[in-house]
Amino acid sequence: MDTHAFSGLTPDMVLDAVDSLGLRTDGRLLALNSYENRVYQVGLEDSAPLVAKFYRPARWSDAAILEEHAFVNELAEREIPVVPALRLNEHTLHSHGGFRFSVFAKHGGRAPELDQRDTLEWMGRFIGRIHAVGAIVPYQQRPTLDIDSFGVEPSTFLLGHDFIPPDLIEVYRGVVAQALDGVRRCFDRAGAVNQLRLHGDCHIGNVLWTDAGPHFVDFDDSRMGPAVQDLWMLLSGERNDMTRQLADLLAGYEDFHDFDPRELHLIEALRTLRLIHYAAWIARRWDDPAFPAAFPWFNTQRYWQDRILELREQIALMDEPPLWPA
Repeated sequence: MDTHAFSGLTPDMVLDAVDSLGLRTDGRLLALNSYENRVYQVGLEDSAPLVAKFYRPARWSDAAILEEHAFVNELAEREIPVVPALRLNEHTLHSHGGFRFSVFAKHGGRAPELDQRDTLEWMGRFIGRIHAVGAIVPYQQRPTLDIDSFGVEPSTFLLGHDFIPPDLIEVYRGVVAQALDGVRRCFDRAGAVNQLRLHGDCHIGNVLWTDAGPHFVDFDDSRMGPAVQDLWMLLSGERNDMTRQLADLLAGYEDFHDFDPRELHLIEALRTLRLIHYAAWIARRWDDPAFPAAFPWFNTQRYWQDRILELREQIALMDEPPLWPA
């Protein structure tokens, strides 16, 4: 991967790319919060601003990006509140100056109030609708969330690239091995659960709330996986809190899609995989100047001590019973 992938993406390049679609930009450009890709609000002369997303080179193939676009469009056609890539000049994926990009309608909103029962049920209904569509056909071009790609391979990368302080390497190696053994036990207890097309990164930051309800944005991490992957990231607090929150989510979810309770065995396993994968994601992007600026604590002793402690806590949590009997 080109570690300085976005060095040539100047403001002029962004405006020229949007202009190349036959749109007329007015020079206004606002960088939006995104690290994996580069995302901008772009002002237009004769209409409302649009959002332009420039994809990180070499991360996804064209076919994988288009497959995600097709899924989101499929959801939009069923009036599920998502934000699809706009089709301009007969295409949703464009290129300019060596960069691939897509354009989206601008949608505002606020973070959902997940302490409200009605909000959780509302979220659950729409996630259930997304999954009902996601279960129709599988992805062919995009990957599956599994132990190897989210746990084994990322931890191997971290251990082999001098990010972990020398005096903590063997400690991390032992703890991550224990954690992955715990993940495997959780998956064994769950058994062969169904895999479907997911949002993949369904946390509170990817949901925009208005008086009309939620809009789900940023399907960039969409992949195949178990349904509970799109639910567990909305849970927080102590065990009793998460049990109540999950019950509220599923009260809406099961109006549109059945939930397999065996997947409750996977919640802490998926959380563990995300912790491992997230640290490796930062490490892989460390040569991108945006990452040291955004994560200045990453290469510190304290950061890795905290990651080791997190994994030890997860090892214990993965051996606890699920939030309710599966």
